[in-house]
This record gives sequence, structure tokens and C-alpha cells, in this order.
Amino acid sequence: MSIFKSSAKNQKPQPFSEKIANLWSSSYLRFLKTPERALTDAYEAAKNIEKIEIAHFNNQKISANIEKYSPNIMSYWITCRNRSLLTIRIRLAEFNASRYLSKVGDAEVLGKLKFIDEITSKYNIDDENNNISNPLKSEYKNQKKSGNNSSESTFSKTGVIPKSLGRTINRVREDFSQDAEVKFVNKYRVSQNRTRIAIKFLLVVVIVPLLTQQLSKQLLLNFVIKESRGGDYIRVFLNQEMEETALKELSIFEKDLQFKNLLKVSPKLSSVEIETKVKEKAGEIYQNFLLQSNSAISNVFADVMSLVAFAVVIATNRRAIQFVKDFMDEIVYTLSDSAKAFLIILFTDIFVGFHSPHGWEVLLDSFAKHLGLPANQSVIFFFIATFPVILNTIFKYWIFRYLSRLSPSALATLKEMDE
Repeated sequence: MSIFKSSAKNQKPQPFSEKIANLWSSSYLRFLKTPERALTDAYEAAKNIEKIEIAHFNNQKISANIEKYSPNIMSYWITCRNRSLLTIRIRLAEFNASRYLSKVGDAEVLGKLKFIDEITSKYNIDDENNNISNPLKSEYKNQKKSGNNSSESTFSKTGVIPKSLGRTINRVREDFSQDAEVKFVNKYRVSQNRTRIAIKFLLVVVIVPLLTQQLSKQLLLNFVIKESRGGDYIRVFLNQEMEETALKELSIFEKDLQFKNLLKVSPKLSSVEIETKVKEKAGEIYQNFLLQSNSAISNVFADVMSLVAFAVVIATNRRAIQFVKDFMDEIVYTLSDSAKAFLIILFTDIFVGFHSPHGWEVLLDSFAKHLGLPANQSVIFFFIATFPVILNTIFKYWIFRYLSRLSPSALATLKEMDE
């Protein structure tokens, strides 16, 4: 044991340059293996589909038309199938984009691609991914389409009868049909699943960029920037405003010491002692502003990474965006006219109202400080003079273009409350 302890003590910490070199080497090797890894993942996903077909569908296509299983069990198998098909599609796209790096044997690649084509040829990948994975949702869509078609034909035939009366009759007729309970349960499950997906996506689109920004800054960027910048005086202050603030703080500290020394509030200090304390305070201010500068530079790169993470989340969840839109529309449409008018006035007063310039000024000052930029008052005032005006024009156009058509009573309420 003593030998291991002595050897552990003798080990020197790994230099920063060597850590970067090792990280770059491992990342480069992983990049070179991208085609092989992507093709293997697609091949494994195809094998998963084949296993389900053999074990549960008598080596036949996984389809909701088979009446062997209940709707919930069938929904599970359809979800597994669609997940594997989506994996195949993404990994094949990754393989095709990076296959010029591939050093895998042609026979092995062709064998895996042939097997994947045999599995996916049974399914239309685009249709499978565009459809909702739950067969109950597909059934609800078909029922909704048939209901709309029957309603349209009824209205076209009975043009004299008001459409609202026709819809009421159809709704009562559907409530007394034999499968009304099943339709209600299916409709509830569809709504529940869509709401769950929408809320989950909203949480992901907020949490993932924030976590990316904080983790990349705390675990990587702060260390890298601290090592790369060093402690040169020239690099401490990113702009003239930071340097003026530091000098002002040091001047106030020195004058405070001299003032207390003259009033004999504290023990009398000699000029040498005062100079020593001022030097100590200058060192503290130096370290504080060095940390602020490093943090500001880290914020720039961390914000870029968070934007990339946000873009990736948006690009990989197109279907969830539509669910969120439907979810928000449902919430807005269920509000009363007074509530709609109140929210519109609240948002317009906050962003483009009389007191909004002060809020915009504080927001822009904080953003400039976050990035280590000087707060240019001319730029800030120009932004405040133009952007709220453009935003107000967009608000008014939306109100009179869309709100008057969607909810005329809400528009009338808004005019009364605004006056």
C-alpha cells in the first residue's frame, strides 16, 4: 500500500494544454466513427422492429388494422414501431451526411443497409412519422373528418336551416349513439396526450437552454477563459466604463480613510498605513473586476451555446410545436372577452405603454452588463424610440386584423376599457 501511496503522491497534475489535446483527440476519434455509429444504431432499430414482428405479429407488418390486441396494447406496439422508424430515419441521414469518413468494409455496410431497406420497405416512414403515434388519435382524426364531411353535406342540403341548429342536432345524435362513450373516451385521451406533449415541450424548451447556458459556463467556459486570459492589467477591464467604476470605488475608499483619520473616529493611521490599505483595496477591486470580465466573456459563449440548444430543440420537435399552438389557442379561446381585453391592455402597456421606456432602459443596461459591453446611451435611446413604436404597430394590426374577426365582442370590450 505504501508503494501505491508514494506513487500517487509523485504523480504530477496534468497540464492544461495536455487536457485540451486529449479532449481534442477523443472528440476527433469520435467524429471519425460517426458513420459506423449511425449505421449501427439504424441497424439495431431495424432489428427491434423485426423482433416485434416475429414475436407478436406472426412475422407480419405492425399495423393497427390487426384486431389481435386491445387498443392500449396496440398503441404501445405502434409507439415502439414509430420510435424505431424515427431512429432509423435520423441515423440514416447522419450516415449519409458523414459516410465519406467511413472506413467500414463495403460488404458490412451493404449488408446492414439491405436489411434496413427490407424492414422499412413495409412502412412509409414519412407517413408514420407525420401521423400521431397513438392509434386512438388516428381513429379520432378519422371520426372527426367523417363528422365534418357529414356535417358539410347536411348543411349543403338544408341551406334554409341555420348551421348552429344543424350542429346541435348532430351533437345530440352523436351523444345517443351506441359508441358515444367510446368516442368520448378516445377524444379525452387524445386531448390528454396532446396537452401532456405540449406542456412537456414548453418545459424542455425553457429548461434545456438554461441548463446548457449555466452548465457550459460553470463547468467549461469559466475555467478555459481564466486559463487563456491570465491576469494582465490590460485585460482586466473590458471597457472604459468598468475602469472608471473601479477607480471611483478606490478613490471613495481612500477618501473615506482620510476623512475618518481627520475626525479621529478610528485609530490614527500614518500615510504609509493608509497607502498599504489602499493597495490592499486595489488588489480586491482588481480581483473582483477580473472575475466580472471573465464572467462576461463566458456569458457570450454560453449564450451562443444556449441558442444552439434552443434551435436543436425546436428543429427536433416540429410536431410538438403544433400541439403547443393548439394548446395555447384553446386556452385563449376559452377566456372571456373581458379577460382577453385585460390581457391585451396589460401586455401593450408593459411593452409599448407610457412607462415602458424606463423598463426597456433597465433591460438594455442589464443586457449590456451581462455581455461586458459599455451601456451606450445613444444606442439605448434610439432603440427605445423605434422598437416600441414598431411593436405597437404590430399589436394594433393584429387587433384590428384578427381580433375583429375571431372575437368582435372582445374588440368592443377592449375599446371600452381602453377609453
